[in-house]
Amino acid sequence: MDSVAFDINDALKHYMSDPASIPTPEADGSLFDYENDPEGLTVAVVNPVLNPIVDAVAENPEAITRSAHLDSLQFLLKYTAFLPTHALSKIFDLVMSGLAAEGDAINHDLESPDEQETLAHHKQLLEIYGFLLQWTIAAVETKAAEKSSTAPVARGRGKPKKNAPKQDGVWDSATQLQSALDIMSQVLKLKLTKIFLTTSERDTFIGLLTRPVYMVLESEQRVKSTSIRMHAFKVLCIAVKHHGHAYAAQISIVQNLTYFEHLSEPMAEFLHILAETYDYPQLADEILRELSNKEFNSNDTKGPKSVSQFIVKLSELAPRLVIKQMTMLAKQLDSESYTLRCSLIEVCGNMIAHLVKQDERGENHKSQLNAFFDVLEERFLDINPYCRCRAIQVYVKLCDLEQKFPKRRQRAAEMACRSLEDKSSHVRRNAIKLLGALIKTHPFTVMHGAQLNRKDWQARLDKVDEELNALQPPEGAPGLGEAANTTVDNELLDEATQIEQSPQKPMTDEQKFEAVRKAREEAATSEAIEKLTLTKRYYSEALKFIDVLHEATGIVCQLLGSRNKSEVIEAMDYFEVGDAYNIEQNKVGIRRMLRLIWTKGNSDEGKGVQSHLIDVYKRLFFEAPDSFSSNDAANFIARNMISLTFGATPAELTSLEQLLSTMMKQGLIPEIVIAKLWQVYGVQKREISRTQRRGAIIVLGMLATANPEIVVGEMETMLRTGLGPHGRADLQLAKYTCIALRRINPTGRQAKESALKFSRLPNDHAVLSKLASITEVPSESKEWYGVAEQAINAIYAISKHPDTLCSDIIRHKTKQVFSAPQSRAGSQPGSQPSSRPVSRDESQSVEADEDGNETVVPPASQPKKRDAAIALSQLLFIVGHVAIKQIVHLELCELDFKRRKQDQEKEKTADKSTGQAGKKDEPDDLDLIGGTTEDDFTEAMAHIRERELLFGPDSLLAQFGPLVSEICANNTTYADKGLQAAATLCLAKLMCVSSEYCEANLPLLITIMERSTDATVRSNAVIALGDMAVCFNHLIDENTDFLYRRLADKDQSVKRTCLMTLTFLILAGQVKVKGQLGEMAKCLEDEDRRIADLARMFFTELSTKDNAVYNHFVDMFSLLSAEKNLEEESFRRIIRFLLGFVEKDKHAKQLADKLAARLARCETERQWNDVAFALGLLQHKNEEITKTVSEGFRVVQSQA
Repeated sequence: MDSVAFDINDALKHYMSDPASIPTPEADGSLFDYENDPEGLTVAVVNPVLNPIVDAVAENPEAITRSAHLDSLQFLLKYTAFLPTHALSKIFDLVMSGLAAEGDAINHDLESPDEQETLAHHKQLLEIYGFLLQWTIAAVETKAAEKSSTAPVARGRGKPKKNAPKQDGVWDSATQLQSALDIMSQVLKLKLTKIFLTTSERDTFIGLLTRPVYMVLESEQRVKSTSIRMHAFKVLCIAVKHHGHAYAAQISIVQNLTYFEHLSEPMAEFLHILAETYDYPQLADEILRELSNKEFNSNDTKGPKSVSQFIVKLSELAPRLVIKQMTMLAKQLDSESYTLRCSLIEVCGNMIAHLVKQDERGENHKSQLNAFFDVLEERFLDINPYCRCRAIQVYVKLCDLEQKFPKRRQRAAEMACRSLEDKSSHVRRNAIKLLGALIKTHPFTVMHGAQLNRKDWQARLDKVDEELNALQPPEGAPGLGEAANTTVDNELLDEATQIEQSPQKPMTDEQKFEAVRKAREEAATSEAIEKLTLTKRYYSEALKFIDVLHEATGIVCQLLGSRNKSEVIEAMDYFEVGDAYNIEQNKVGIRRMLRLIWTKGNSDEGKGVQSHLIDVYKRLFFEAPDSFSSNDAANFIARNMISLTFGATPAELTSLEQLLSTMMKQGLIPEIVIAKLWQVYGVQKREISRTQRRGAIIVLGMLATANPEIVVGEMETMLRTGLGPHGRADLQLAKYTCIALRRINPTGRQAKESALKFSRLPNDHAVLSKLASITEVPSESKEWYGVAEQAINAIYAISKHPDTLCSDIIRHKTKQVFSAPQSRAGSQPGSQPSSRPVSRDESQSVEADEDGNETVVPPASQPKKRDAAIALSQLLFIVGHVAIKQIVHLELCELDFKRRKQDQEKEKTADKSTGQAGKKDEPDDLDLIGGTTEDDFTEAMAHIRERELLFGPDSLLAQFGPLVSEICANNTTYADKGLQAAATLCLAKLMCVSSEYCEANLPLLITIMERSTDATVRSNAVIALGDMAVCFNHLIDENTDFLYRRLADKDQSVKRTCLMTLTFLILAGQVKVKGQLGEMAKCLEDEDRRIADLARMFFTELSTKDNAVYNHFVDMFSLLSAEKNLEEESFRRIIRFLLGFVEKDKHAKQLADKLAARLARCETERQWNDVAFALGLLQHKNEEITKTVSEGFRVVQSQA
């Protein structure tokens, strides 16, 4: 057969343009039949053609040069898309084995000097096999890519349907591909320069071997295989190192980074191997240079991302390569692509980590470190939040380095503290994380452990200062004064020594001895001073760091209120870390965290915050050290739980209650801990701290909200302790005992959740007797009011007939107050003294009932009148609170009746006969009261409330209605401030009972609210009006202006109470909003931040209700613009905030039209400016308005 005349350049030209255009005239004749029907190329057709070629090549690789063999292979490769995989696999094996055999032959001939003339023939064989291998690998890769997507479709058509399933599951091309790459590496190890005499010929052949490698790397699946990846890298490394492939590789790699995102890290890995294993770092240098000068299109996101990952990975694997090019790469810090800037920031961090590990510590090393740190610090202020985040994240990693860089850490702490106020929640979250990392890895652990308590460090600094001052000689003292300053200027010491040594007079032994002793003392003192100076610097730096943490903690506290869940969780973790290092300010954050137990969120978000809070509190307070026994652990946890109550505000206690009850429901509080708490509360044999005993019952009362049985089983202990001598001596203990007793019978939602049903107690029960008697404890302490309030609450919670028992309490108290003969019985109760002894605590204060109403009872000037006034105040407090609890009791009776009625109806529906029997067995007293229908019962309850409680002939409360009105109306006659406060509170509560009483006394209450000099009385009146607006809306609706006036009250607490009350009433739809919303809007600029925040919250909520802000904007604008005391800047801030809620274009245009109509009516420049400013904020797109605004401005200017 004829040998083929193969021209590699011609073959490549055809292959690159279209492989199908390669001529194959000498191919096997049987194949030509399938040129127009390639789907017919089955195994049966292909094998008879392939087998002879395989045999021939196996015998001698030169057989490939026969025209028939080469053309038949090329013909089949043109139709690989239709070839069975079995045939393609056979072709692949044939080409590989031929190339391998040819490689061995060349190696033999190169070593044999006699075979030099055959090299030209070997060149042709290498080119043929190289060309066929490139084509075959391309076909294999195409087939592999199609296998998952196209192959299943192909099996649905025609003849391949039968064959395909058999062939496709069997062939795994990865193994063959690995072998092929291995053979290519062997061929590249040959001395190819002896075969390919010109560079172009060699480059062409190298291209035949490298091109398929790049094609293999384009497949993400192939790159994931470590063995294929490493074999591919090996081929490229040999080509670059020994065959001048570097420039071509550079072009391919840069292109790959641009188009194939999955190659970013593998390409970095390749350059690392090339530099380390093959000692060829030049390619990495060139690629980094090219990338540093590359400019990316602003719309291109894929390119920068891939390049960024590449640079970062390379800096991790081969920092020495990257650090040489950092000057060039630094140009990309000015790139518009934030992704590239992020990568350079991360590279800087990797470079710092690399430099720290180096042994060299020269000036260059130091300057490089400083340069990288400077870049990181600059990027804390990058314009893009992702870059700012990355700078912070890099610092977090650097915290773990052995070298601490104290100055840089201090700077990082300060910058992180600043970043806590960043507008991006991602930045804030990472800043919190950085501060936590800085705390955990802080460098001040050498001398005194890791704790960062500021008080301790300040004490150490003060002590060092004292020691330094003691060592320093007084000013003007000779000798030591100069010696002591040697640490400042060493030259002074040298000169002084020379001057002293200059005289050469002989010294006696005594003088020599004295001189030596003196020199030693001075040297020791100097050394001590130097050591103390360094210690002082160490302490000062520690304090500087702690001060930054204290500042940061305040901001992190605010971030606990963030809407971003991950930010809140990070803030909690920060406080947990801070607690471990005993940072004082941290305690505030841990307490503030408690309110997160109320977090509500979509799906699992709120639950995520809640569960994380529980986890943090568990770790902080409910997990004892592993070394503790179970008893010690229980003591430890009980002590911690009690400590949570110390110094807690009412709001914190409410949140703590929710937290503990949630933990109790989840079974996180062991029984042994509850037993320990009862032990602390009930201990009788020894005196313990009042706060500890109180704390125990507070916690037990909280746990009882989840499980009332906790209290039920220990009623005897409570009678003996909280309602016994201990409770009488410590009224707060009595108060919290009453609260715990109240938990026995859950109300509201807790009643529905509780499986335990408690039967109410008869009035002669020991518990109720004790509760009644505790209200009669003689005391002038402010704490009495809290006890009385909670005792009455407990009575109404657990008594079967609370109204009867409370009537007895009122009668007893009335006898105490009015027992002495009086000149005008009932008209001047404040003039008679009580017979009670005076307690040691004579001061009176604020007490709050469950509705939030408060009373103040300050001391009177004259002892006798004062005693009488205090007694009457206490009586009125009981009367008012019983009145409120009685109407609540009536409502509960009504609900209970309706529930039982519904249960009966269900039973009747289910089984009429058993329903009838049930009714006979259980006669229902409530049914007898108001007939058998719900409406009748409701009317009866309403009649009792409206007419009986305050106006019934047999009603006890009716006796006090006129008395309270008279005391409030005659505040000059009954001048005692405490009495007036109590009377006002009582009046307000009685007004909530009956609309008739309310209507009669409403002018009096409004007058008190307007004119009272006592801020607490005014606050109580505001709250009372809010309650009445809910009870008797028709009476209050016309008087809401009086409520709004309190927004301008001179006392901040009254203002805040008023704003909260109005917020509730307006958002709940209890009062109609007229033109007064402007008064609420003014609160947005209040000096008190809490008031301003409340106002912001109000308008944010209001904006969600039927365009409310839009509907009332014009009225608010009129009021605000007319307000003379409102500065222009404040006005603008308010308007900008309010218009932020006008989102619809239609609303913006309508508002613009209404405001524009005002421009012509503006009388002053300020008025015109106000309107123009509002119009400027609205997206009205009205040219007429724009024109009017510009003309109006000129008119005003000319007037000026």
